[in-house]
This record gives sequence, C-alpha cells and structure tokens, in this order.
Amino acid sequence: MWHVVYIIAFAVLAIMAIANLVRNLILLGGNARNPQSPRTYGSQSAAQAGRPMPHPELLDQDGQVIHEPLLVMRSISVKDAREQLDALYNGTGSSLDETEDSGSEPER
Repeated sequence: MWHVVYIIAFAVLAIMAIANLVRNLILLGGNARNPQSPRTYGSQSAAQAGRPMPHPELLDQDGQVIHEPLLVMRSISVKDAREQLDALYNGTGSSLDETEDSGSEPER
C-alpha cells in the first residue's frame, strides 16, 4: 500500500519539477528575445546620462575609476615552485617543529 503512495507522490513531484523547468525555459527565452535596460543601482544621474555604473571595487576613495591593474600575477616554472616548497618544508620554523624533529612529542 505504501509503495503506491510513494509512487504517486514521486510522480506528482516529478510533474511539478518538469512544469517548473518548462516555465523557466519559456521565461528565459522571452527575456533573451526582449532585453530590458540593465538595472543601475545608485544615483539616477548616472543612469540618465547613459553611463553604466562601475562596480564599487573599481573605484578609489574619491569615487574615480581605477585605471591600473588590481592583481599582478607572476608565472614561475614548476621547478622553481617545487624548490620554494621544498625550502619551506625543510626550513626550520617554530619551536614545535624542532621538538617534532627531535623525536619527542609535546605534552598536551
């Protein structure tokens, strides 16, 4: 008896999920065909001037746009990275590292 209830409940949930999926696909297709103007948050003067409002992280303290790179990455070879990691691993650190190297375990 309970098997029939579970099958009916699963069928109802599956139909609801498929209906929701179809409805979302139709809405997404409608939005893709009729793009609306992008929402601008903040002052109305920037929206009225036709300029999009930049992201707050791209502004300095005075509200001016930053025109310099925010992140500079340096690429290194695998050999150099491995040497740096080996140097960190083999280097002496805190006193806890020295007690572990000597074989005695610190008391807890």
